[in-house]
Amino acid sequence: MKVAGAPISWGVSELPTWGYRLAPERVLREMASLGLQATELGPPGYLPADPDSRRALLDRFGLGLAGGFLAVVLHKEAAVALAEIRREAAALAATGAHVLVLAAALPGESYDSHGALRPAEWTRLAHTLREAARIVASFGMVLAFHPHVGTAVTRPDDVRRLLNDTDVALCLDTGHLFLGGADPADVVDEAAGRVRHVHLKDVDASVARRLVAGEMAYADAVRAGLYTALGAGVLDIGGIFTRLQDAGYSGWYVLEQDTALTAEPAPDAGPAAAARQSLEYFYRIAGAVNSSSAPRRSER
Repeated sequence: MKVAGAPISWGVSELPTWGYRLAPERVLREMASLGLQATELGPPGYLPADPDSRRALLDRFGLGLAGGFLAVVLHKEAAVALAEIRREAAALAATGAHVLVLAAALPGESYDSHGALRPAEWTRLAHTLREAARIVASFGMVLAFHPHVGTAVTRPDDVRRLLNDTDVALCLDTGHLFLGGADPADVVDEAAGRVRHVHLKDVDASVARRLVAGEMAYADAVRAGLYTALGAGVLDIGGIFTRLQDAGYSGWYVLEQDTALTAEPAPDAGPAAAARQSLEYFYRIAGAVNSSSAPRRSER
């Protein structure tokens, strides 16, 4: 299993007002101490911009780079979006990553926007995605599109249209699909061959209801515990994992529990403790699936 962490699980977000940001050295040290094999890149400027310095920092903690997340507006000025995508792809490729995870942002600096795109905007988004995929491929990488709360592709109809209008690969984020109204297991069943990257999240049902009802902003919902450790929420993470394995998925499983901090937690507490719980649960379900699918001795 290729199992990674993400800086957002330690409260490190691309949004400027998200909260307290832990130093990279602490985040990477705690990831490594848990036994995670890699990290995602995190927001621009979080890890060193120089590829050699970035690689040296990751090597210091024995971590690889699983990929990176980028949210850009795809349905307006294509040239601006594609230039940003090219910069991100170059940074990822220079540090050995193979996946750029892309979301279709709406204007603004939060994930609280809503509203459907007009037909012309959908056409522009699909065209920009095709160009983005070609750019990412030119760096020897794959682009994996991420349906995400508060973006242009959130609801099940959005995901279905994206799948029909493009041939882009997917980042399956269990939490964001659920919050948008989709069943992540159904998405795996319908599009397993297009899943190239996985973000495993679990969700607290009561906080999710308040978010979906418009009673809370997204960042406030995260602070209120929207994302739980794996196995502690309402999603059937084991069932989703089984479907992915049955479909032959072999990419990264990123254990991602978005967190927002107000201060520095005690060493190995807070995000690290939650990540440890998620990792232990993941290995339990992975072990159960592998045991059930292993051939009997007489069948070998």
